[in-house]
Amino acid sequence: MKTVSEVFSDAGTLAELIEGYRHRPEQEEMAQKILSAINDGQNLVCEAGTGTGKTMAYLVPALLSRQKVIVSTGTRHLQDQLYEKDLPLVLEALSSPATTMVLKGRSNYLCLERLDVAIKDSKDLSYQNMSDLQEVVQWSSSTQTGDINELGMIEENSIIRPIITSTTENCLGQGCPEFESCFVFKNRKKALESDLVITNHHLLLADMGLRESGFGEVLPLADLIVFDEAHQIPELASTYFSKTISSRQLLELIADTKKACHEEAKDIQELPEALAKFEKSIRDLRLVFGRKDQRYNWKEVWEKTDLSVELPKLLEAYQVVMDILDASSERGKLLDNCWQRAKAHYNYIESYIETDKEDLIRWLEIRGHHLYFNQTPVNIAETFQQRLNEYNATSVFTSASLAINNDFKHFSRQLGLENCLTEVWKSPFNYQTQTCLYLPVDLPEPNQFEFFDAFIERTVKLLSYSEGHAFVLFTSHLALSKAASVLPEKIDYPIFIQGRAPRSELLNQFRQTKNAVLLGTSSFWEGVDVKGEALSSVIIDKLPFASPDDPVLQARLNHFSKQGGNAFMDYQVPQAAIALKQGVGRLIRDVTDRGICTICDKRIVNKAYGKRLLNALPAMPITHDVEDVKDFFH
Repeated sequence: MKTVSEVFSDAGTLAELIEGYRHRPEQEEMAQKILSAINDGQNLVCEAGTGTGKTMAYLVPALLSRQKVIVSTGTRHLQDQLYEKDLPLVLEALSSPATTMVLKGRSNYLCLERLDVAIKDSKDLSYQNMSDLQEVVQWSSSTQTGDINELGMIEENSIIRPIITSTTENCLGQGCPEFESCFVFKNRKKALESDLVITNHHLLLADMGLRESGFGEVLPLADLIVFDEAHQIPELASTYFSKTISSRQLLELIADTKKACHEEAKDIQELPEALAKFEKSIRDLRLVFGRKDQRYNWKEVWEKTDLSVELPKLLEAYQVVMDILDASSERGKLLDNCWQRAKAHYNYIESYIETDKEDLIRWLEIRGHHLYFNQTPVNIAETFQQRLNEYNATSVFTSASLAINNDFKHFSRQLGLENCLTEVWKSPFNYQTQTCLYLPVDLPEPNQFEFFDAFIERTVKLLSYSEGHAFVLFTSHLALSKAASVLPEKIDYPIFIQGRAPRSELLNQFRQTKNAVLLGTSSFWEGVDVKGEALSSVIIDKLPFASPDDPVLQARLNHFSKQGGNAFMDYQVPQAAIALKQGVGRLIRDVTDRGICTICDKRIVNKAYGKRLLNALPAMPITHDVEDVKDFFH
C-alpha cells in the first residue's frame, strides 16, 4: 500500500486521476494526523475549514489502516456522493482491494411483503398513485438493492413511500413470508461482510439504540468510526436517545389493524366500530391544539388545556381495541404484530403521563396534522459514551465547524468526549481577497417591530448590487414566509423558496438560473455546495440563537445553570457560533469564488458576545458601509 504523501503530492496517485488536482498541505496534514491517531488507537476531534478536502483526508488513512471502518455522514445525499464519487477515486488511487458498500435506513428499501399488501388494497389509490405503484412493481423484479431512490419519481413525501416500505414496528422479521428475499436484511448482511461501510448519523444512532436494548444490530462492529459533519451529532443524538409516540403511529396502527382483520379475521364484527371510536379520539386530541407547528412544555399544557380531558378519553377507547386484539392475536401474524405494537404504545403513553424524573424532559410537539409525545434526556453525554463504547472502536469526529476560537470544549462536553486529540486546519481559501463581511449597524434591533421592513429594504438594495446570485437565509420559518410574500414584488430576479420543491431540485434550478435568489431556513444553512458566480452573496437575517420558548432548550439551560455554568455564554453562544459558521460557509466553496456575506443583526457588533461570534468565523475584511458592498461588486 502507498503512503499518505504518495497519494496527496503534486505528482501523487490522486493527481493522476483528478484533472486540475492541486496539492493542499492542510489535506495531507489531516490525513497524516488521522492515520497516526488510528495507529495509536487515539480518538481525534478535528475541524477542517471549507476547501480542505476532508473527505479524502479521512478516506485515505481509513483504507490504509486495513481496519474494519464505518463512515457516518449527515445525509443520504452525502452518502451517495461519498460512495459514487469520492470512494471509487480513493480505492483506485490506493489500488485497494477493500470491499465497500453504502447502507441506509429501512425506509429507503422496498418491502416486498408490504408491496404485496398494497397491490391487494390498491382500489383506494388515486390514478397517479396507482401509476406509481405499477412502476414500483415493474422495478421490483429487476432491482438488485431495493433502494427506492433508484426510482426518481418517488418523492420523499409521496403517499406511496410508507405503503411500500417497512418500519421497525410493522416489520414481521423472520416470520415474514418474504424474509429470504428481504432487501433490508440482504443489505445488512452485505454490510457485515464489507471492509468499509458508508452510513448516515440517523442509522448509526439507531444502531446504538438497538445494541443497548439487546435487539441485535444493523451495522457491523468496527475498528474505526469516522463521524463526518460531526457538528450534527449532539442534536441528532438527543433525538435518537429520546422516546416518542405520535398520533401518526396510532393512526398507522389502526390502518394496519384493519388490513390484518381483513386478511386474517373478517368475522370480528366489533373491531371496526372500536377502531372508528379510537380514531375519533385521536383526532379530538389533536384538535386541543391549534394549526400552528409548535413545541409545548408537558406540565404547562396539561394544566392549561383540555389535554387532561381528551387524553383519558383516548386511553379508554384504546383499551377497547386492546381487549379485542388480545382475544384475536393468535389468529395470524399480522394481528399479533398489531397487538404487540398496541401494547407498547399504550404502555408508553400511560407511563409518560405518570413519570416525573428530573433527568428527563417531557414535551409535546405539533407538526402538521400530528401530535408527538416526546421524552428527552437532559444530558446525553453519558448515554452517548456508553453506546459508543459498545463498538470498542477508535473514533474520528470531523466537520468544518466544531471549534470556537480553536477550542473544542463545547462540542466535547455535549458528547462526553475526554482525552481526545484535537486539531484545527484553517481553510486554504484566501478570505481576505475573496470576500468581505458586511455588518450593517444602522438597522433596528432584531426584536423591534421595524426590523423586518428595514431588513427587506436593505436586502433589496444588496440584491441589486449583486444582481441576484444570492442566498437569503432566515432563522425562522415565519420570517421566511413573510419574506416570500413581499420580495417577489420588490425584485425582478427569479426567486426559489424552500418548501415549494425538494431541496435538491431547488438547488439545481438555482444553479441553472441566471441572477437567481434562494430563500431558505435551517436546511440551507449547511450541506449545500454552490460554486462559482451563481452564489455571490449570502444574506443572514438574524443571529441563529435557538428559540428561548423551546421546552427542551429551557430544560437544558436550567440544568446548565444548576450545575454552576453560565447557560447563555457557555451554551447558547457556542451553539449560535457553530450555526453561524455553517451559514457563512455557504459563500466560498472554491479558490476562484468571490462574494459578500451580510449579517443584518447588529448585536454581533454592539453586544459583548458578538466578538466571540466574529472570532469563530474565517478572518474576513469587515465593513459597516453599504457603499463598500456596491464597490465590491462593481
